[in-house]
Amino acid sequence: MSPAAWSRALRPEWQTDPKVWRTEVLAGLVVGLALIPEAIAFSIIAGVDPAIGLFASFTMAVTIAVFGGRRAMISAATGAVALVIAPLNREHGLGYLVAAVILAGVFQVILGVLGVAKLMRFIPRSVMVGFVNSLSILVFMAQVPEMRNVPWAVYPLVVGGLLLMVFFPKVTTVIPAPLVSIAILTAITVAAGIAVPTVGDKGALPSSLPVPGLPDVPFTTDTLVLVAPYAFAMALVGLMESLMTAKLVDDITDTHSSKTRESVGQGIANIVTGFFGGMGGCAMIGQTMINVKVSGARTRLSTFLAGVFLMVLCIVFGPVVSEIPMAALVAVMVMVCFATFDWHSIAPKTLRRMPLGEIAVMVITVVCVVVTHNLAVGVIAGSVTAMVIFARRVARFAEITAVRDDDGTGVVYRVSGELFFASANELVGRFDYAGDPDRVVIDLSAAHIWDASAVAVLDTVETKYAQRGKTVQITGLNDPSADLHGRLTGELTGH
Repeated sequence: MSPAAWSRALRPEWQTDPKVWRTEVLAGLVVGLALIPEAIAFSIIAGVDPAIGLFASFTMAVTIAVFGGRRAMISAATGAVALVIAPLNREHGLGYLVAAVILAGVFQVILGVLGVAKLMRFIPRSVMVGFVNSLSILVFMAQVPEMRNVPWAVYPLVVGGLLLMVFFPKVTTVIPAPLVSIAILTAITVAAGIAVPTVGDKGALPSSLPVPGLPDVPFTTDTLVLVAPYAFAMALVGLMESLMTAKLVDDITDTHSSKTRESVGQGIANIVTGFFGGMGGCAMIGQTMINVKVSGARTRLSTFLAGVFLMVLCIVFGPVVSEIPMAALVAVMVMVCFATFDWHSIAPKTLRRMPLGEIAVMVITVVCVVVTHNLAVGVIAGSVTAMVIFARRVARFAEITAVRDDDGTGVVYRVSGELFFASANELVGRFDYAGDPDRVVIDLSAAHIWDASAVAVLDTVETKYAQRGKTVQITGLNDPSADLHGRLTGELTGH
């Protein structure tokens, strides 16, 4: 991307619109508040100090705001990444985790340049719906521990927070409802002296900015071999979650984003985060929905300010932020779950009309994500299932009909449909090798050869006829099919 293009990309509409400024600033503040307990929770999952997760959220958000391809999308420390790198930290220490984060960023830049983002076109809608619904379920499940074995006052606070977010927008949308909910619930608990779990109970907040440095590991081939598998897994999981989230935001905002730039941006953000000693991360569906769907943000400013506010709140207003009741943040996340879940996808009317295969793909995606808590597993399982169903469905369209000459000296087999591994293999048994006359014509005018399996099947058919002293003529090949058949025929089966 040229310097001029970068300049245009970084010159958003909020420069001249005060209303947009207000929306973006307040959205960034809400997200910054919501990031604190999640970053701490993900730090615990990864087995590192809470400051490591908070630093990662700061550097990821600020960096991706500049280099990312999807405006208003939030990137920070995430549970998916924490789960991938936790074993490395547990077995070898923080230095190796940081090295893996940097290497994962390098992998992401390389994959982005190679165009891995283009693979998004092969992810079916049913997988996208399953992805969104499973994320909503996971976010909700993450809130459940905050409502177990807690003082009774937590429950009315959560309900009150939800009611505020439902009804406050009917009064005004000038201030985001989540911010109002957090402020009011905090004021109530502090003023009334209500003893409930707070953000401060999750861990100590950092008191200074992160300092750049190199990971404390030996720079040897052994270190590279050790961290590379974790780094590559983190790169794939991070890219998959980020690109899926970007596509979701595209749909919500009716705007397009550069998935290639987002892939490279994620890599740059992780490299920067690693050099600042963070645990890495990727796009966050929950915080992104708070920013885009609940708060109405649309520009990079909200993403940048989310990271800035996170550090300011921790360093400058740490004592105040520590008093925020977890119930207020739980209410915000529960609201996000209900707003994100695609309720239309499970409506009885929709399910009655939807093909059974599409429903199966959606359910498999949801189940795999919820069971494994790994978005990559669910998306891969759903996509593979969709491909198998599609292959079976297309294979049924391959048809063959036989027409004998009037004099009985020849027969023409007319083949129609798509010939590939799933459909072509069944054709071998559709020919009457013993009963057909000596001259056989296979007319492929209404067919298309897609792969080597189809060519191999045609070779097999020719071989079976040749063993009986009969000749086969293949006609009607379109140009791509003729080219593939000409290159591979006779090379795949023994004649």
